[in-house]
Amino acid sequence: MSRVKVALIQMRSGTDPERNLDDAEAMIREAAGQGAKFVLTPETTNLVQKDTQRLFETLKSPVEDPAPIRFARLAEALKIDLLAGSFALLGADGRAVNRSHLFGPDGEVKALYDKIHMFDVEIGGGESWKESANYKPGDRAAIADAAGMKVGLSICYDLRFPYLYRRLAQAGALALTVPSAFTRPTGRAHWEVLLRARAIETGSWVLAPAQGGRHEDGRKTWGHSMVVGPWGEVVGALSGDDPGILYAEIDAEEALEARRRIPALSHDREITGPGKPA
Repeated sequence: MSRVKVALIQMRSGTDPERNLDDAEAMIREAAGQGAKFVLTPETTNLVQKDTQRLFETLKSPVEDPAPIRFARLAEALKIDLLAGSFALLGADGRAVNRSHLFGPDGEVKALYDKIHMFDVEIGGGESWKESANYKPGDRAAIADAAGMKVGLSICYDLRFPYLYRRLAQAGALALTVPSAFTRPTGRAHWEVLLRARAIETGSWVLAPAQGGRHEDGRKTWGHSMVVGPWGEVVGALSGDDPGILYAEIDAEEALEARRRIPALSHDREITGPGKPA
């Protein structure tokens, strides 16, 4: 079996993109120095800003923002696969986009993925979110090679939609990435069980780097970055919300073996009724 060392970067990004990128680069370089060949950062690595006016005053277009170029050069310099879990960028229609970038060891972009499912929720306790008010959702799944296997991309709230991960796995993904900024209430209740469920359902590795702690804009995120194996076992996890690096080794053969043992991905059935609600 050929095992690959991965590193999940846990951050507490703030409102200053340059400082966030400096923090991310320092940890990425540390992880590569420890032998990681695939390094992943969390959702909105470059900016956590919940104030709409300040968000749009800070956002830059994909061609103007320095983050993609900086990460591309970093991946090439370190000769690693590098997933920018997501960058908050200004889209062509004036709305923001929440976009993952997967860079290869040559610095080229292997895949782009815009978060499909918008976090429009009323959590309770006075906490509510309306992501669709500012962000344009994506409409295309993405899969690419990294760490010696096919990897399917997703972001945060996507985690609650099993059909996306099933399609990625059926398309050949043996690892699923879930860069996130989970809220504390939902993280405490659902983070681990959802990650393990997606791994079990698909027989896949699940790699989930997270934002954690109290951010400059007042937002509080759960942290607890996690790697889950294809049989649903927690291979590694950070114990809290402080910035840090989680290391693990993953192997494509373990995912293939899980699928041989329970080949559920090939057992879909056509059903009728009751249909979608009107």
